Amino acid sequence: MKILIRGGRLIDPKNAIDGRYDVLADGPVIEGISKNIGKVDSRTKIVDASGLIVAPGLIDVHCHLREPGFEYKETIKTGTMAAARGGFTTIVCMANTDPVNDSRSVTEFIIDRAHAEGVCKVLPCGAITKDLKGEELSEIGEMFEAGIVAISDDGKSVRRAGLLRKALEYAKTFKLPVISHCEDDTLSGGCAHEGLASLLSGLEGVPAIAEEIIVGRDIAIARYVDAPIHLTHISTAGSIEIIERARKAFRKVTCDTCPHYFTLTDETTLTYDTNAKVNPPLRSQEDLEAIKEGLRRGTIDIIATDHAPHEFTSKDVEFDIASSGISGFETAFALALGLVHEGVLDMKGLLAKMTANPAKLLGITSGTLAEGAPADLIVFDPDREWTINRNAFISKGKNTPFHAMTVKGKNLFTLVDGRIVHDEL
Repeated sequence: MKILIRGGRLIDPKNAIDGRYDVLADGPVIEGISKNIGKVDSRTKIVDASGLIVAPGLIDVHCHLREPGFEYKETIKTGTMAAARGGFTTIVCMANTDPVNDSRSVTEFIIDRAHAEGVCKVLPCGAITKDLKGEELSEIGEMFEAGIVAISDDGKSVRRAGLLRKALEYAKTFKLPVISHCEDDTLSGGCAHEGLASLLSGLEGVPAIAEEIIVGRDIAIARYVDAPIHLTHISTAGSIEIIERARKAFRKVTCDTCPHYFTLTDETTLTYDTNAKVNPPLRSQEDLEAIKEGLRRGTIDIIATDHAPHEFTSKDVEFDIASSGISGFETAFALALGLVHEGVLDMKGLLAKMTANPAKLLGITSGTLAEGAPADLIVFDPDREWTINRNAFISKGKNTPFHAMTVKGKNLFTLVDGRIVHDEL
């Protein structure tokens, strides 16, 4: 079926397009983009986007779908449904499943299940090391042949520098991004940011330097190997400073942050709400402002969700033993639009960090609405106010610190490969 998106303001950062255009999708590809696509076949579905913004579908380079092994937290089906609702048409799922995605067979399982039940595109990320133990490299070549788009031991840093060096050298031959979780576990035994809030709450602190040491180390190793490295969920002012300094001599460093790091601070943990427990932890106001400035200056290339759904019992315990993570697919875009309303980014800049830049990192053809490109797009109202209600989440994970928060900006329509997968118009 052909679908005509008519009368919307089209913003495509990759092609520097910002204006009123009609978009015609013919099956899985964009057939035409024009100021006025006239008469169409009677079988063409027309979507009125007047007064709304049409953009490439969002791309999330960091999420957790939990399947296989933790289907009680999330499944590929429920996770992709939640992602589509939030405006994401392509998502990269991390390897910390059970079994870990460290082999061809697990990669193939994820891809097969996504084809059978997924609503949006699912791209698996393979583990750097077998069983995420940091002792031996995974079968990276076999996983690449099976379809992984990146490697990461997310949830852990690769403790042995020599092993990370080998991983970077090996990934370089396949042009696979290495996504680095930056955490020195000898310093990060706590559960909240080390600062005034942790002093007041009595929660054991995680110092900012636990992240920053590994940021510096991993960049140094990547520079020595002359291989790209992507640093994920950056949360501290010190990390921003290190990345900016390193880029003056080594340009192959990219990084992302998540909405909770530019929306909430460690003061949220003073209520002991375990929904605010994340890894890395929510940081100080100073760190939050540095993250915003890093986004504004372009130091931070990408905004990712780190969607980490959990069942109720994982959060309904003492703060120090609760699971870390926020169910983020359905709130990330609205929270990110807050950066536009605050004047931190313009709309083109925000969308670049959630479409074109992630596509460039992954080496995929999505992230644009050019003719012949994949028919992955969203239609959203940047000014629509709504109140976040975790009980209405499609995701199995209801764990969010944003429950009852009023936000501005809502995705209303999602198209994946020319299929309508979410429609509130």
